[in-house]
Amino acid sequence: MKTIMNLIATSILLAAFAVAQQPRYAVVDLGTLGGTFGLAFGINDKGRVDGVANLSGDAAQHAFVYANGVMTDLGTLGGPNSLAYEGPSEALQAVGLAETSTLDPNGEDFCGYGDNLICLAFSWQNGVMTPLDTLGGNNAQGSGINDRGQIAGYAENGKPDPSCPAPQVLQFKPVVWTNGQIQVLPTYPGDPEGGAFWINNKGEMVGASGACAAFDGRYGLPLAPKHALLWRKGRPPIDLGNLGGKINNAAFAMNDREQVVGTSDLPGDQYQHAFLWEKGVMSDLGTLPGDVISVGCGINNRGQVAGVSVDASGNLRAYIWQNGVMTDLNSLIPPNSPLYLMHAFSINTAGEIVGFAYNNETGNIDAYLAVPIHAGGGWSASSPAQGVSRGGGARVTLPENARQQLQQWVRFRRFAPSLADQQSLPSR
Repeated sequence: MKTIMNLIATSILLAAFAVAQQPRYAVVDLGTLGGTFGLAFGINDKGRVDGVANLSGDAAQHAFVYANGVMTDLGTLGGPNSLAYEGPSEALQAVGLAETSTLDPNGEDFCGYGDNLICLAFSWQNGVMTPLDTLGGNNAQGSGINDRGQIAGYAENGKPDPSCPAPQVLQFKPVVWTNGQIQVLPTYPGDPEGGAFWINNKGEMVGASGACAAFDGRYGLPLAPKHALLWRKGRPPIDLGNLGGKINNAAFAMNDREQVVGTSDLPGDQYQHAFLWEKGVMSDLGTLPGDVISVGCGINNRGQVAGVSVDASGNLRAYIWQNGVMTDLNSLIPPNSPLYLMHAFSINTAGEIVGFAYNNETGNIDAYLAVPIHAGGGWSASSPAQGVSRGGGARVTLPENARQQLQQWVRFRRFAPSLADQQSLPSR
């Protein structure tokens, strides 16, 4: 018995030591474009950020780039909404999706806004938004860009897929745009649909393929992903495997060392966990204590992972994972911060993290940037707590109005769980 107690005590001390080695973070509230919702998706190594934010009145949302303290509205392609996914590149080129003013002839809702407008992948630079080609269909989305300007994403071809539930009609495939030219990527054998979600600076891509399904905000597509995939140039896609589940297997990000993160269902397909894939081996990153779902959203070249951990009631907590330890990001920021960090989407080489947070002072959900504080500076862990009471990173339950706001606007890849999941998760 004494040996067991000693082992438990040692484990607790090691966990405490690991947390102590985590950097502390200063948090910058990036705000919105005038509305009550903002979300930062990507950050490059120069600390420039992109994402999406609501306009005043919350009737529409636009892609943004944040640089030198200024949030720039990227506009749209004629419709009401746009969104910038992972990026921007070091050259401050952003990519994503933007609605046009044209109704989809098939009545599709490919980008999930519910207005049945055609949406297209775009590339934005120097104030100009340029639409990208499809594979002959009506819709496409750009999902990531590397420093060579290559863009990963997914696009419809002109072939109807009778297995698609309404309103989706056409088949869609993972693609890459190079110098504006589109190239289709193969899906896993037997999977009709798929998407590429990330591209590294070597031109390697990760994503998923599977079957056409109802639009799922976790993936930003009408897709039920079965296989998490890695594409290397000129080779068939590599199936990264799974954590025991048959569906919801998707790779979301990859660094230049070919370390891949994403999410995979556990046996029984009730819950999904974040994974790290390296050299052919997929490892379960687990969840924060008491949670049931996690997603690996971003990874830098140092192997640090950013993501989200979710409890059985659908409450979200941003985390950072490194050296085998997952830590609630809220336990690493000033305790008097008004922000509760709900989701971490991306992390750059310097360890800077972006995502979205609940602002306890305004009631808004804002984009944020968390910046590591070097040893000898920053705040003291013993500082008096004000604003959101976290108790060293304890979860916060959103007020009902904020929860409804989140459910209304978050329909984008890497948000977990989806609205349907939040309504159906079992109680603990």
